[in-house]
Amino acid sequence: MSNQAGAPSPRPEPGPTWAGCLGKNERREDRAHWTGYVGLVTGTCFAEVGHEVICVDCDADKVKLLQQGGIPIYEPGLEELVRKNVAASRLRFTTSTREGVDHSQVVFIAVPTPPLPDGSVDLSFIEGVARDIARAMTTYRIVVDKSTVPVRTGEKVAETIKRYCKAKVDFDIVSNPEFLREGFAVEDFMKPDRVVIGVQSERPVAAMKELYAPYRAPIVVTDINSAELIKHAANSFLALKISYINAVSVICEASGANIQEVANALAWTNGSAGSSSTRRSASAAVAFRRTSVPSSELPRSWAATSLCSKKSSGSTPGRWTAS
Repeated sequence: MSNQAGAPSPRPEPGPTWAGCLGKNERREDRAHWTGYVGLVTGTCFAEVGHEVICVDCDADKVKLLQQGGIPIYEPGLEELVRKNVAASRLRFTTSTREGVDHSQVVFIAVPTPPLPDGSVDLSFIEGVARDIARAMTTYRIVVDKSTVPVRTGEKVAETIKRYCKAKVDFDIVSNPEFLREGFAVEDFMKPDRVVIGVQSERPVAAMKELYAPYRAPIVVTDINSAELIKHAANSFLALKISYINAVSVICEASGANIQEVANALAWTNGSAGSSSTRRSASAAVAFRRTSVPSSELPRSWAATSLCSKKSSGSTPGRWTAS
């Protein structure tokens, strides 16, 4: 989303790609909302491929811990990468939003979006960080939303920045959803199946592609609303695939088929292995199905006898053959 808050500001001259990852840590009632998971993984993995990164958090204790090479979360491989890139001066941490924005060409927002009691999404963290970025901006910046947000949140972020940016400089809003699994976040970021970039103009596309170029992953460029919806659709689709292969595993148990072999075959596309996410979801249900289920307990449409209803006279006893 390209926006002009005042007179156009030129894009920064080419140079080292600086990425700022901003997070919030706030307490509400009896709930402590901690960020740092997506932002820390994102910033560290960008630093690992050579980008210079500054991560911002308003929790001074957390920033101090990170500056000393520790991390406030557990994620396999992350602590080693943090220490390595801090030592190489590619990764640093601060509590100052202005410092992060001043030294970054691309500013990532990675904050929580918890549900409210009525089921809606709490976007106050997003709005708060957008205000902080707006007040700190003095020249053109690309502002990237990496949080999981409702569709059309990008429009609200743009409106907030326009309203609170006293310098009246130009900026672009980008949606860049994450697809990270806890316990595999570093691996997923370093070896992505695809990178989704949602924009409203071509202006930020080159910078975003340059940022992700070291990962050698397919890049999907779309509009902001579609990018925001892709995240939710991907989550739902993964659940659908797991439910489906789980149902297939029931049929396998009733018919004597091997669910692992079926799942592995489903994960192959055009003669080659599918994406890692496809392979994971295709075999995810194998661990769930450890006990046999009598065919009499299956839904009628899944019953083994409806798929392979006859025993051939020469077949091995107990094996069904297709009718």
